Amino acid sequence: MEKILCFCNRVNLCSFSRKGSLMSILGENKVYRFETHAFDVLFCREVDPIVQFLDGGVFHGIGKLFLLLPLLVDSGSFVLTGLIETAAIPYTGIQVEELSLDEKAEILFLDQAITTAIVLGVLYTLTKSSKPLPNDIYCYDWREPFNLQRGWLLWAAIGLAGALAAIALTGVAMSSLNSEPPTRETDALVRLLPLIGSSSISTLSLLGITGVLAPVLEETVFRGFLMVSLTKWLPSPLAVLISAAVFSAAHLTPGEFPQLFVLGTALGFSYAQTRNLLTPITIHAFWNSGVILLLTFLQLQGYDIKELIQAS
Repeated sequence: MEKILCFCNRVNLCSFSRKGSLMSILGENKVYRFETHAFDVLFCREVDPIVQFLDGGVFHGIGKLFLLLPLLVDSGSFVLTGLIETAAIPYTGIQVEELSLDEKAEILFLDQAITTAIVLGVLYTLTKSSKPLPNDIYCYDWREPFNLQRGWLLWAAIGLAGALAAIALTGVAMSSLNSEPPTRETDALVRLLPLIGSSSISTLSLLGITGVLAPVLEETVFRGFLMVSLTKWLPSPLAVLISAAVFSAAHLTPGEFPQLFVLGTALGFSYAQTRNLLTPITIHAFWNSGVILLLTFLQLQGYDIKELIQAS
């Protein structure tokens, strides 16, 4: 019977034999179940086992992890949404050039909803094939939002405040290092500018895309799947940083990579703290919605928001 020694968060030293999921603490007779949680490389506590899920399920082998990388790259940049629209519209008889801004916004919202459903459907199908699943895989738990240790809303507020401060400092540092701001003509936000502030329908559609659909999709993929997968082979802090880097690169905006990386890092550590996807989703939603609402306000006040974005 194989016997392994490992350091744990909750205890000093433990040993376990890989027969089912039983583990015993050295110096004690108390029996624990074994858990390799995504964010505590190895630790012991009385929970349902997930060792079979990590060792023999969907995360077995690095090849399966990267099956979804094309989807990861698309999720933050509207690329897949644009492809769906390009492929589908010719069969509907719709003349894009004749559409109003509101109609374009509604179509964009529908495209993003379809993209979100497809990607999450594929993701859940892949992970469902692995049993038993851990109790908190893809956890969206609304209970105890203000719990000091795991409260999703409390830690979302802490994470958002930390992200705002860190991103502001990053922006100042970048401004001092770069004499000219990077061009942002190809940014998704720049491409959406004609819709911002054009009408209440367009604004609501953009808020639905950026404040609801995109956070749910991206946090489930980048934190719920990619980050959890990486912790199979890497320490949690390194998994947070790598997932943040992939998250940043997926937006296809090189000039904004540092700020997006900082945001992705805050999202990753907030998820590691609560193990609840509602935490990074809430941070992401407030961030995106805040940007759209601020730009809408400035647009209505007569500011040239494209010039403001280019200068930022």
